[in-house]
Amino acid sequence: QQGVLANIIHSTTGYHSKTIRFLHVAFNSSGDSLLAGDHQGNIYVFDLIGNRFNLVQRTAQSCTALAFSLRRKTEFLVALADYSVKCFDTDTKELVSWMRGHDSSVSSISVHSSGRYAITTSADTAQLWDLDTFQRKRKLNVRQSVGIQKVFFLPLSNTIISCFKDNSVFAWEFDTLHCKYQLPSPIEGSSLRYKVFAATRDGRVLAAGGKSNHLHLWCLESRQLLRIIQMPTKVRSVRHLEFLADSFDGGSNQVLGVLSQDSIMRFVNVRTCKLLFDVGSHEEGIATAALSPNGRYIAAVMENGSLNIYSIQALTQELNKPPPPLFKVIDEASKGTSQLTMRVTSGRPERPWKPKGNKVHAKISRLQPNASLEDKENELPDGLNKKRLQALLKGFGEYPAKYRMFVWRSLLQLPENHLAFSSLLDKGTHSAFVHLQNEYPIKSRKLLRVLQRTLSALAHWSAIFGEMPYIPLLAFPFVKLFQNNQLICFEVVATVIVNWCQHWFEFFPNPPINVLSMVENLLAHHDKELLQHLMNCNITSQVYA
Repeated sequence: QQGVLANIIHSTTGYHSKTIRFLHVAFNSSGDSLLAGDHQGNIYVFDLIGNRFNLVQRTAQSCTALAFSLRRKTEFLVALADYSVKCFDTDTKELVSWMRGHDSSVSSISVHSSGRYAITTSADTAQLWDLDTFQRKRKLNVRQSVGIQKVFFLPLSNTIISCFKDNSVFAWEFDTLHCKYQLPSPIEGSSLRYKVFAATRDGRVLAAGGKSNHLHLWCLESRQLLRIIQMPTKVRSVRHLEFLADSFDGGSNQVLGVLSQDSIMRFVNVRTCKLLFDVGSHEEGIATAALSPNGRYIAAVMENGSLNIYSIQALTQELNKPPPPLFKVIDEASKGTSQLTMRVTSGRPERPWKPKGNKVHAKISRLQPNASLEDKENELPDGLNKKRLQALLKGFGEYPAKYRMFVWRSLLQLPENHLAFSSLLDKGTHSAFVHLQNEYPIKSRKLLRVLQRTLSALAHWSAIFGEMPYIPLLAFPFVKLFQNNQLICFEVVATVIVNWCQHWFEFFPNPPINVLSMVENLLAHHDKELLQHLMNCNITSQVYA
């Protein structure tokens, strides 16, 4: 890929080799070092100048936010899954301080430009910390019905910006915590709900986005909406915003990075509304990203769990070339267009679009057999392709209802073995499901008959399915969906069980303790209070899982 300096993958080898996914990244104040945390709680420092990395901490739990621009350069903050925030030292690898006080997951950490103070934000509260004493100075609580989106320091200023889920944005004086101003509500007719924010280095412009392809640019000095930027139609919602630093713009950053729902980060000039370049693709999507304060690097956590470091200089090299001679036609500007809303247009020279496959072949031309193997692996019957279907699912969140069952059949690569299915049907209704209607009274007799036949075929195929009390509940949604084709119905259920439920039966006739404990661990990770409540009511994982 263009501009990629390094692709970092953390994988374990052994009986079960797997990739340990990176979750969050943060640059230090100089932009030459990078902090990265993975889902197992390992924290790494990558020295981009010295070309080396170091494991600086094992927290034993996943991180939810990171900050590395503290006053003491070797210290960093990490927000953890148990809602606490810890400060560690990268040199000594020791715990410096442990800050508690949040009752839900910390989504962001904002550090003051002096590096002496930090604001930690969760859904219900924001807390201001003194990083010299690690004491909490202030706490902002809000009604549960409102909720906090983000609270952060404006760069190089003593102003705190607080953004709430009802679209209100307030500015506060850091020393006195007096309210300086509130931004007026957005223009009439705008349904944009702010979710993500970014401020320029000089603290004069605030960009806000949400579940729309519109971005609002606010001038914080005049407290007015500067302009509305309309992103390309492929953008339906914005997940992350960040201004690109430039040494020569005096802090009035012109280039805004916009990460959207399609996992592509587009870089737009907010003055000219030209699309300058983008990183990521449907096949190699970006989950989250951070831009270095020196404007040299982009650190992107990819959706496959790896970490990509991009060189901004390499990405902008083509933009800095002198333009070819152009023949321009004077066109009368349309007089009815809005002065405020501007569409993003491509500022790059037009090149013919190349399919992703060509890039792969060019990259690994010496390993041609492997490339053809990969192509074969992605090819599906009826002319479908696994990677294209994956991109479609990422883009729209679902397959079109009209073709959904057809796509599922192709993805599961069902054998459609009529002969084997007929021999199972010939054995008749299995004794375990003769009185199925007594336990599951279904109104539709046709649906009951298809469910009975599918379950009987499963029990004749493997006797253990006649003993499982939850098999009817597992099979019923598929039976309802594929009731008009009983062979496909049986093969879909059998394929799902073989591929995704193979460890459910290891402790038979006892419950699948291994799977139930996984569910319990997931619940403990995401909602400790609910788990505690269930335990207090003597409701075990056998009931809720």
